[in-house]
Amino acid sequence: MATQQIDLRSDTVTTPTEAMREAMASALVGDDGYGEDPTVNELEDLYAQRVGKEAAVFVPSGVMANQIAVRLLTNPGDVIAVGARQHVVLYEMGGAAKNSGVQFALLDDSDGVVDPAELLIALEGEVHHQPAIAAVFLENTHMPSGGRIWSPAQINAIVAIAHGRPVHVDGARLFNAAIASGHSVRALTEPATTVMSCLSKGLSAPVGSLLAGPAALMEQARIERKRLGGAMRQAGILAAAGIVALETMIERLRDDHARAHYLAQAIAERWPDQAERVLSQPTNVVVFTHDDAEGFVSWLHQNNVQAGTIADGVVRFVTHRGIDDAAIEQCAALIKRAP
Repeated sequence: MATQQIDLRSDTVTTPTEAMREAMASALVGDDGYGEDPTVNELEDLYAQRVGKEAAVFVPSGVMANQIAVRLLTNPGDVIAVGARQHVVLYEMGGAAKNSGVQFALLDDSDGVVDPAELLIALEGEVHHQPAIAAVFLENTHMPSGGRIWSPAQINAIVAIAHGRPVHVDGARLFNAAIASGHSVRALTEPATTVMSCLSKGLSAPVGSLLAGPAALMEQARIERKRLGGAMRQAGILAAAGIVALETMIERLRDDHARAHYLAQAIAERWPDQAERVLSQPTNVVVFTHDDAEGFVSWLHQNNVQAGTIADGVVRFVTHRGIDDAAIEQCAALIKRAP
């Protein structure tokens, strides 16, 4: 019998719970293209209420939610001010340029957030004959820095400086941010124009993300979803799992955070120069540098642990519902004796 792999590549590898499967099997459905799927409508209303927005739209993926936001908040040729390492910049296959014809003004987000002063300088570029910035995008939690969190005060500062420009929050792991920070989800989203969250990461639903914002904007989002090929029909089968995710899977994210910190402690013990970085990472993502990242990941795989890299020399572990205490202890012991 083959030894089971411990999969720390991403929280996207989570599988639906039994409660989700039961909900999916019994879901009431209709044609969502006509707005007639009652389960989709229930999920959209539930998410909109959670994030303090008028309406929401269910889409197949977080990438699509971000790409729709780009199309809603900009026109071709516009510039988005955004952290240089955000998902919409690095991990969406150039979608913003391909789908919407926009450019990015890249801001330093090495520690997960953007300095409002740097944003202000970018905004003032218009005075110096540079393209005007049309929108600002944030990522909360900020994955490449180790799942770091934007506080409500930091978000409000950006919104104030944006001075009426729309602000989009890529909240793929928004509920991780709320649990780890102690702030309500609404406090993290109300200042923004639009927000998206993934159901298929730590919340363990099989498919889907949600985009929320003003009702009129979300009606336009449905058109953009169709243009991108994301309109679904009897999607209540998927939405049912999303409802279970939002109602039952948020509080347990604390377990993922605790297990990630346990891993961080092992990394800090093995490589003390990484201690300050990893021990301050607050959620379920542990990111650190390694002189031979690819070799280290390969060695882990040979020892039945799957991990990944997100940049040259940068290793990432992500904890999730499929990783229990025994698996974390096994991984930590392995890290402590890593070559």
